Amino acid sequence: MNNEMYVEFSSVSENESFARVAVGSFVAQLDPTMDELTEIKTVVSEAVTNAIIHGYNNEPDHLVSISCILQDGEVNLTINDDGIGIGDVDEARQPLYTSKPELERSGMGFTIIENFMDSVEVKSTPDQGTTVHMTKQLTFSNTVCK
Repeated sequence: MNNEMYVEFSSVSENESFARVAVGSFVAQLDPTMDELTEIKTVVSEAVTNAIIHGYNNEPDHLVSISCILQDGEVNLTINDDGIGIGDVDEARQPLYTSKPELERSGMGFTIIENFMDSVEVKSTPDQGTTVHMTKQLTFSNTVCK
């Protein structure tokens, strides 16, 4: 059985923790391990932070959206913004790369996401935004949806 959720929120940094909790609570029904749950919440933080800081330049009057689909013990997670986009996705995915060095960003967001998820796809168009789609197969899951 599939189960899915969708949430949209303002591009303010305070909503990063809301996004973590919302996705974490939704995924918890599959009974992930603590490590799996922590990893999923971490990638949500990284992707949402990227959308707010890099996609929207910390401007609060935009929206970030998250969709999460649970199917057969797999988590399909998509985080989207309609911001400035990424000119070179391959470069942005390199460890230590940051478009905001003046903010002392570590440049490890995509690296962390790639290490914690089974697959990561980044689609971006300058001036139209970025979509990050990630999947993770849980090692032990209760696939019964209520």
